[in-house]
Amino acid sequence: MDKKALMEKASHVKLAVFDVDGVLTDGKLILGESGNEYKSFHVRDGHGLVMLLESGCNIAVITARSSKIVAERMESLGIKYVYQGEKDKGARLMKLIEELGLAREQIAYVGDDVIDLPAMTKVGLAIAVADARPEVKEHANWVTEDQGGQGAVREVCEFIMKAQGKFDERIKAYLS
Repeated sequence: MDKKALMEKASHVKLAVFDVDGVLTDGKLILGESGNEYKSFHVRDGHGLVMLLESGCNIAVITARSSKIVAERMESLGIKYVYQGEKDKGARLMKLIEELGLAREQIAYVGDDVIDLPAMTKVGLAIAVADARPEVKEHANWVTEDQGGQGAVREVCEFIMKAQGKFDERIKAYLS
C-alpha cells in the first residue's frame, strides 16, 4: 500500500491497539529462579504512547499472556484499556470496538505473530512490526522499519499523529 493510502487510513484512527510481547517488547521472556518474569520496554516507545494519548487517540493493549509488569507499565503510561490473558484477540477487540462505539475503520492494530491475525484482519489499519512473522506481514497494510521493542511502537504513534496533523503540535508543546 502506498504512503498516501496509509496516511488516509491512519487519519481516521481513534483507537490504536498494541500487542505486548514482540511489539512493546522484543519478545524475549526472562524468567528468574523464583518464577519472576521480566520484560524490557523501550522508553521511547512509552513516550510515543503518551504523546499519542495526549493527541486525543485512545490506546489499548491486548495480550495473550498475563503479567503484573505489563499492568504496572500500562498504568504508568496512562493506558486504561489493558486486556491480558486474551487467547482470542479478535473477539476481545470486537467487544472493545462495540463498547467504545467505534467503526473498524477507526482502529489500528499492531502485531507480530499469528495469534494477532484474528484482530489484525478486523481493523482499518493493520500494522506488523519489522521482525513479525511472514504470515503477519502478509496481512498487514504496513510493516514498520523498526523491530518490536526497538522503536516500532514510537514509529506507529508518530505516523498516526502525522497523518492526523497532530505531530507538530505535540513537538511544539516541548519547545514552549
